[in-house]
Amino acid sequence: MDSNWIKIKVYNQSFEAEIVRNMLVENGIPAVVLNKKDSSYLFGIIELYVGKEDADTALQLINSFGEEEE
Repeated sequence: MDSNWIKIKVYNQSFEAEIVRNMLVENGIPAVVLNKKDSSYLFGIIELYVGKEDADTALQLINSFGEEEE
């Protein structure tokens, strides 16, 4: 992976990572999900990456994402 990408969040469930990735993309922030979960035994993690220049904005969006539902 290019050194311009930075890991901003780790998930246990791939659907959670995909929901957040889609939210970021809809807000103009390119994001990539890297699934490091073993397909046979289902252990491991799913990592969410964004460009270094978008990291602060992405984290603000992620933190405000859950607050809007309350």
